[in-house]
Amino acid sequence: MNINFCKVAVALFLFALIATATAQQIEPANPKITVIRAAQMLDVKSGRTIDNPVVVIAGDKITSVSGPAPAGATVIDLPGATLVPGLIDAHTHLIGKGTNFGYQKLGESLPAATLWGARNARVTLEAGFTTVRNVGAPGFADVALRDAINEGLVPGPHMLVSGPLLGITGGHCDENLLPFSYHDTAEGVADGIEAVQHKTREVIKYGADLIKICATGGVLSKGDDPQAAQFTLEEMKAIVADAHRLGRKVAAHAHGAQGILWATEAGVDSIEHGSYIDDAGIAAMKQHGTYLVPTVYLQTWMVENSKTNGLPEMYAIKMRQVSQVGRKNLTRAFASGVKVAFGTDAAVYPHGLNAHEFNEYVHMGMTPIQAIQTATVNAADLLGWSDRIGTLEEGKYADIVAVNGDPTKDVTTLEHPVFVMKGGVVYRNEVR
Repeated sequence: MNINFCKVAVALFLFALIATATAQQIEPANPKITVIRAAQMLDVKSGRTIDNPVVVIAGDKITSVSGPAPAGATVIDLPGATLVPGLIDAHTHLIGKGTNFGYQKLGESLPAATLWGARNARVTLEAGFTTVRNVGAPGFADVALRDAINEGLVPGPHMLVSGPLLGITGGHCDENLLPFSYHDTAEGVADGIEAVQHKTREVIKYGADLIKICATGGVLSKGDDPQAAQFTLEEMKAIVADAHRLGRKVAAHAHGAQGILWATEAGVDSIEHGSYIDDAGIAAMKQHGTYLVPTVYLQTWMVENSKTNGLPEMYAIKMRQVSQVGRKNLTRAFASGVKVAFGTDAAVYPHGLNAHEFNEYVHMGMTPIQAIQTATVNAADLLGWSDRIGTLEEGKYADIVAVNGDPTKDVTTLEHPVFVMKGGVVYRNEVR
């Protein structure tokens, strides 16, 4: 037999084996089919409730919201319950115990903070929040937590993470609790255009999905003023330019009016907190399509728990000052038509209470469906995930929450979910 022919035959045989093995690997196994039946389902885009929905799920995706139920499917009956999309919190800090303030926080190691993060992720998911944006964590611990959740090591919501906060020397995002002799500087500190560009690229290198910057001073930081702008306009423009070119959005912590205006003009995608927002800031945000992520309930919680929350007086003074003006200014921003995405700053108060934010928005002038939209379609748009989350539609993740009653009539029902599914997996079911 011709040797060359034998070589060709052997090569073809091996190629066929490889191709067969590859095809077997690529061909997906039949996904599990699950059907959820409930009394009602909320269409968050229109505000309509749909009676007797039959939601069909294949693997981690919704394939139909009107049935019929395929033969052999696993059926979950939720009589009397209303289905809503998995909720989205665009401003969380899962890493750390959360209720350590001031000098207490210096005693929390990064490993301990990360373990607390795993606990907080589970609590947040069981509270009905199937997606979060984690905006600031030390040591890229939020990157590790995101990856662990994605790999199925620990339960938790879908996460978009920022890694360390970017800020100026001595600013809200620096470490100002220790004296000079320690030379302690936070990981995200950078000053000047070249330095902030480098820092932006660095956090992306180590896994950040977005960039979080401190445009103004803050409340839970020593020695700075929430109303004072920190990064310059030019520094923020440099950060935004690099982030957007590299496919990342930018969230700006900003309480003070000047910082809000500069961050908006620099092109950030969202303003976090916005306590001292004025008419110029409102106009600029509307012009640029910038989202406002208010974090209102934390102020209510702080007041209600002022005797037991352990907040150091240096922080408590600033909290009182911000609370006195923030609600009024944010209410004006809501009424003016600024785009709003739901955010809580959970960690400043206990995780799992995130849904209390909805009723704050209603008290500030939103209708219940408008408040719900901030944590569904609006937040999905801000995150850039409208094709995955935010509504109960074919092709979206099977992220589904059920509550008793009609949340468009009483938004506080969202504080008590009776069923939580993320990606087709049930994490909570109290309907029997």
